[in-house]
Amino acid sequence: QGQLVESGGGSVQPGGSLTLSCATSATIFSQYNMGWYRRLPGKEREFVGAIQWSGNSMYYGDSVTGRVTISRDTAKNTVFLQMNNLQPEDTAVYICTAHRTPLPWSSPGDYGRGYWGQGTQVTVSA
Repeated sequence: QGQLVESGGGSVQPGGSLTLSCATSATIFSQYNMGWYRRLPGKEREFVGAIQWSGNSMYYGDSVTGRVTISRDTAKNTVFLQMNNLQPEDTAVYICTAHRTPLPWSSPGDYGRGYWGQGTQVTVSA
């Protein structure tokens, strides 16, 4: 509990941008692959993006490719998800996760032991 702390969610108009943050411990940051899933209303968890523990590789879900960028700050043990050109269908709870499971990940991300954040709400509406 409390190993992954998300922030940055909120409301934005269509076409807008948001950057989500996920802060964690130095141990998790340096040893686990980290990424984001989202839970859309009435649907199962969907893979959004992930970054390898070394920072060398990034992967994105098909529904967001070209609109999101995942990055990390090693000094802050934090992973970021920058989202651009957001649309109403992007409205969801975005959840940070950390797993040792090799990338790429897929939906719904049932990888057993690992860490999940509480989630942060992103709402896109006019």
